[in-house]
Amino acid sequence: MHGPITNPGAHLGQTFGVGIRVGLCRAISSFVVVVVVEGIVVVVVVEVVVVVEVVVVVVIVEVIAAVEVAAAAVAVVVVAAVVVEVVVVVVVVVVVVVVVVVVVVVVVEVAEVVVVVVVVVVVVVVVVVVVVVA
Repeated sequence: MHGPITNPGAHLGQTFGVGIRVGLCRAISSFVVVVVVEGIVVVVVVEVVVVVEVVVVVVIVEVIAAVEVAAAAVAVVVVAAVVVEVVVVVVVVVVVVVVVVVVVVVVVEVAEVVVVVVVVVVVVVVVVVVVVVA
């Protein structure tokens, strides 16, 4: 019985994912400015936090798209919980400034499945930052 029924959870997830990708582009633009004005540590914190947020949200969006209509409400709740955790990560990273360690530890608590992807992304981002700064 999947005829005229739509999946509001999948629609919400896809819309939310697009919004986050736009935010990522904006963060990369300000990232170059911060390198010149502020310093390397601030740049790394901003970049890694944004990328982790995108990875978590995009992975959850893919899960929502595959969820049945009956479980759409549960999927939306999962997204809300993950976003709250990401906000906590942002606060902790900015305060502690131990980017890689904090991100890996907190993401392990959020979802162990995402850990491998997040660690790879963090390594790539750090390499890119080093190359750009050099």
